[in-house]
Amino acid sequence: MISLSLETRDRVALIDVTALVEKAVETSGLQEGAALVYCPHTTAGLTVNEHADPSVRRDIAMALERLVPSDLPFAHLEGNSDAHVKASLMGCSAMLPVEGGRLALGTWQGVYFAEFDGPRRRHLIVQPLGGARS
Repeated sequence: MISLSLETRDRVALIDVTALVEKAVETSGLQEGAALVYCPHTTAGLTVNEHADPSVRRDIAMALERLVPSDLPFAHLEGNSDAHVKASLMGCSAMLPVEGGRLALGTWQGVYFAEFDGPRRRHLIVQPLGGARS
């Protein structure tokens, strides 16, 4: 298991963590199999989406805000219920195939950490699964 640390600067942000996850896979020596990437936070999540055009990140954040506005009459007293709901919609993990020691993502795909209650110090867990290790 490999732990990755990151700092978020904004309340809401989609941060490209593809290079961090790729480095973790490389460090693990995994050649074939999969990498489970897990977010152990209740107000943040993970997604795989386009990373060629940064406007996609802004569009996702905007659409989630419209789906779950922060001013709904939530009962949770901490004032971050919208972040909990958005994180639940996003999901807390991604299972990524590994081929030849590298993530086997599509041409335009990247791995994103989705912050909904920042700024905060966060971490991700990468668990290499299967295949030969060098």
